[in-house]
Amino acid sequence: MIKLNLLEETRFEKVPVTVFENSKIASLHVAHRIAEIIRKKQTENSYAVLGLATGVTPIAVYSELVRLHKEEGLSFKNVITFNLDEYYPMQPDSAQSYVTFMYQNLFNHIDIEKGNIHIPNGTIALEGIPAFCLEYEKQIEALGGLDIQILGIGRTGHIGFNEPGSAPNSGTRLVTLDDLTRRDAAHDFGGKSFVPTKAITMGIGTIFKAKEIILMAWSRKKAPIVKKAVEGEISGEVPATYLQLSNNVEFILDEPASKELTRFNTPWLVKDCIWTDELIHKAVIWLANTLEKPILKLTEDDYNNNGMAQLATEKGPVYNINIQIFNKLQHTITGWPGGKPNADDSQRPERAEPDKKRSIIFSPHPDDDVISMGGTFIRLVDQKHDVHVAYQTSGNTAVWDDDALRFVEFNLDFSVKMGIENQHLKEIYLKMKTFLDEKKPNESDIQEIRTVKSLIRKGEAIAGARYCGLEDDHIHFLSLPFYENRTDKKNPISEEDIALTMELLHKVKPHQVFAAGDFEDPHGTHLICFNIILEALKRLQKTESWTKDCWLWMYRGAWHEFQTHEIEMAVPLSPREVERKKQAIFKHQSQKDKAVFPGDDSREFWQRAEDRNRETAKAYDKLGLAEYEAMEAFVRWKF
Repeated sequence: MIKLNLLEETRFEKVPVTVFENSKIASLHVAHRIAEIIRKKQTENSYAVLGLATGVTPIAVYSELVRLHKEEGLSFKNVITFNLDEYYPMQPDSAQSYVTFMYQNLFNHIDIEKGNIHIPNGTIALEGIPAFCLEYEKQIEALGGLDIQILGIGRTGHIGFNEPGSAPNSGTRLVTLDDLTRRDAAHDFGGKSFVPTKAITMGIGTIFKAKEIILMAWSRKKAPIVKKAVEGEISGEVPATYLQLSNNVEFILDEPASKELTRFNTPWLVKDCIWTDELIHKAVIWLANTLEKPILKLTEDDYNNNGMAQLATEKGPVYNINIQIFNKLQHTITGWPGGKPNADDSQRPERAEPDKKRSIIFSPHPDDDVISMGGTFIRLVDQKHDVHVAYQTSGNTAVWDDDALRFVEFNLDFSVKMGIENQHLKEIYLKMKTFLDEKKPNESDIQEIRTVKSLIRKGEAIAGARYCGLEDDHIHFLSLPFYENRTDKKNPISEEDIALTMELLHKVKPHQVFAAGDFEDPHGTHLICFNIILEALKRLQKTESWTKDCWLWMYRGAWHEFQTHEIEMAVPLSPREVERKKQAIFKHQSQKDKAVFPGDDSREFWQRAEDRNRETAKAYDKLGLAEYEAMEAFVRWKF
């Protein structure tokens, strides 16, 4: 019975999929499977031949393998490795090379024989690549093939660097990288223009010959491509779909990466459900959007013909369900994000009391506040709440080098005009210019340049917050150390980060905290900043009573938006408020026209914000609710 139910649940999935609660648990599982192969081969007195991947995905796997070596005596003397790929051209000692990555994360910490390590050569002459690739294949074949190949998946659906258009029988070769792949790598290289356009990669045919293939995917941003790879038709447009043809493959996911698989996203299409209020809410909105009908026009036939007959039977009549969901959505809409004074708040997203609240808007970068919730920011101030804004990082990596020089040049010119001789500033300027003239891609700036870039963004943030109505004593710059240091990628959060955040929270004692909940930003800064806030609040909850009345609201907008069924507070914006929000964003001049790290969205940040806010309003309108110009959306974090 259990097996039949599992088959029913996974009938949309064309490859075996195992989902773990989080990437840490999943990584431990993969590492121990690799360790089992190594130990088994040791008992057979033979080599374990491993196909290895790079990138963020396997880091925790390698960390556990290192631990097993150091603490449990796992030896790698009998291990031979072949890496999937390498950028071309690429020097092996470059910070971005996969040689550097593998030695830093694995090889430097285990007892593997250096002669047993194989990584594609990014320095070989162009005319020598075909022969090198053929030899790479022969070496793998001579060892009887790969015992296991671990893979990640790119957002193009690539495995290795087998981009869309790759053939299923392809071998190791030189390839051209997809533009999206290069955009995703831009942060590591200091900009997309510095990312190589080519790479040497194992082919799909090479990967297929492995005795065991494990594809790993972590995080919500991988969910769309995972769904295509697991449930979609086999196509060269999504090379990972070719894995559906293998009998030796398994996809290992964390929960966020599995979210768009049918059994998790729309479970009513594959099985009987336990109809919780949250699932009913999601399903009815899904049905309305699928049929392009307002909620109150959905019929019993609509439910029965779209996998929701069980809901209609158990919770019907359907019109009552429709009214319930319509009212629930309507109650998320409020023009009073700080709560409406002297009003019945039983059906409102925020409390009426106290009528004047203390609020802190935490902004990971110096412009996330106005980009993501600028309209709500302005409204909170207009409605006389005690609003503070806290900029968690300097954002200095996102300023163009020539802008930094330009600002120092302005100061030099200003000094001359005012008759002030500033020899020290001239020396600093020359030091900056000399460094920038010789700067390598993704090389860390010297402190003087970082300071100038920080001051540029600080000035813009002050201008934006002032435009929203704040006095300077309500504008806080935390300059969290994790961002300035950025040395420990495994444990980026320090005690000082948490202590600085706790200090501000203790000082303000807010009734409301607003924090960035869009964790899709390509730098990972938003998630780190959110986790710092969470930890600070959790610690304060143990000793400070005000925390019992403090609500934490998450906003999005810079990189992603909440789905309609997730929204718990929707703040409508009038055309004039949309314009005011746009003007607040415009204060961040260094981020206009073209940001240093725009991600895979070519629109400027103000355009993204405006379009997404209008799309949220349209989503409500299509469901049959009132039509607004735009909406900012929030979800409350439940401790």
